[in-house]
Amino acid sequence: MTEEDVLEFISKLWAMLIWGNKQYVVDQMISDNGFEKFKQELSELLWGSTGIEARWDRAMKNIKHMGPAMYSELLCHVHPDDCMVWNRRAYAGLNYLGVPKLPKYNYQLTGKRYKELSSIGKLIATEMKEVGFPDTTLLAVDYFIWEELQVEDNLSKIFTGKGTKEEKLPDGLEELAGDKEQFIHNEIRDSIMRIGEMLGFKAFTEKKVADGSVVDTVWEVTIGNMGRAIYVFEVQTKGNIDSLMMNLLKSKNNPAVQGIVAVSDQKQIEKIRKHSATVRGLENLKFWNYKEVIKVHQSLEFVNQSINNLKLVPDGFG
Repeated sequence: MTEEDVLEFISKLWAMLIWGNKQYVVDQMISDNGFEKFKQELSELLWGSTGIEARWDRAMKNIKHMGPAMYSELLCHVHPDDCMVWNRRAYAGLNYLGVPKLPKYNYQLTGKRYKELSSIGKLIATEMKEVGFPDTTLLAVDYFIWEELQVEDNLSKIFTGKGTKEEKLPDGLEELAGDKEQFIHNEIRDSIMRIGEMLGFKAFTEKKVADGSVVDTVWEVTIGNMGRAIYVFEVQTKGNIDSLMMNLLKSKNNPAVQGIVAVSDQKQIEKIRKHSATVRGLENLKFWNYKEVIKVHQSLEFVNQSINNLKLVPDGFG
């Protein structure tokens, strides 16, 4: 597989509809993962010898710039009898059917839960077969969910949280442990990056901005011939907030850094606010609740997809 093949392979996914410039997104996948590692991890997800639970969790941990919607589409393409497509439409359809504890956020969708959801998809396929549907693969189930189960009231509840049965985001990130902590940290970090991209910034994760300062997410913009403006985001899920503040202070050694933002839950934000109030250099530190980050990301995805569906700019432009 060449880099051009990767673009052909990935750009056709439904999950890529939110992006006008698909080349840019795929280039970031290749650059940030490393081309050989990206191919290896993708191969392991789709054709590995371990169970789907382990392969899914490995992909979530090791592949940057992809998520459940992309993984599940590829898996459904390769294994249409065993793996379902999971995205917001699938969530809406199964929620309408009354399936409990649906994962609304990426960190909630473990490999074990994905396998359970695929089993529910198989039950729907069995019902479809009994009433005479000619195609009962899990891809056909996805089309059925798309065509028949997208109730307008139910779709609107995805963003409000009213009347849904999904797991709630935890109030305190400090209470997370192990893989769950890592998953939600990375989800928040990547969501901030995607928000920046959708707002027109160049955006990066795990970016060195000054000596001794590698930060979670960076937004960058070039202003004419005057230079760059950089905005730095550090995500705090748990642990020593002194290290977070030190990293943000070091990042300000880069004169292009125009703003620094600490991202966490409300409880930790208050701690960071209190500790940073007396630290010279952190007087203008901004704060962003991680729940708001995830809501903004979801809302911008919806906006981008809606606008891109208008086809105002040809796919090949630029």
